[in-house]
Amino acid sequence: MKITTYKTKIFKENENLPLFIKRSIPAIKDKSILVVSSKILALSLGLTKEIKNKKEFENLIKRESDFCLKTAVCYFTIKNGIVMTNAGIDKSNAGGKIILLPENIYKEAAALRVRLLKEYKIKNLGIIITDSMILPLRAGVIGAAVGYAGFKGVKNYVGKKDIFGRKLKMTQVDIADSLAAAASLLMGEGAEQTPLAVIENAPVVFAGKTDEREIKYPLKKDLYYPFFKKFL
Repeated sequence: MKITTYKTKIFKENENLPLFIKRSIPAIKDKSILVVSSKILALSLGLTKEIKNKKEFENLIKRESDFCLKTAVCYFTIKNGIVMTNAGIDKSNAGGKIILLPENIYKEAAALRVRLLKEYKIKNLGIIITDSMILPLRAGVIGAAVGYAGFKGVKNYVGKKDIFGRKLKMTQVDIADSLAAAASLLMGEGAEQTPLAVIENAPVVFAGKTDEREIKYPLKKDLYYPFFKKFL
């Protein structure tokens, strides 16, 4: 598997994202996966806001969240079935404004994929929209897929056997987030100015349509449900 990042000019609010991508990456091979920072997707949609004070910022987080719990350093939130900080609202690299997470990122990823298939004249293309996440009891952030299109994001091993013949009962591989984490490691989190990456030879199954339900795990079956149950 090969990951290539692309240093770009600063993306401006309401700029044409497909055109920006095409200018930054002249060619993409068939059966590649394009990784796009959620920040430039949000900027392309004009999802910015100026806030006057901390109270206004906190109220906005609550409005954008399906679940919201204040912690020592930020808000622990659930938005669109994803655990994230501050409902995905970002202050970094925003030029004094805040950037909101798009409401339906899977729909936006699918639309971007259709446009780029025509631009690059290829048949198979995956899209991953990345954002930063925090894992429980781990220092630092990790890249995750807040949306994707064009490939199957989960590999199911349930019913298959391990090397000793034991049948697997629960094992699934989160392909979408694994690829997002790998690409985000190279894309960076600060002033790298590399909001785009292309993954070649990824171990994925390409698909014309993506069902986001495949990666969203039922709340009551989740490992962290006992914690959620106390506050939900």
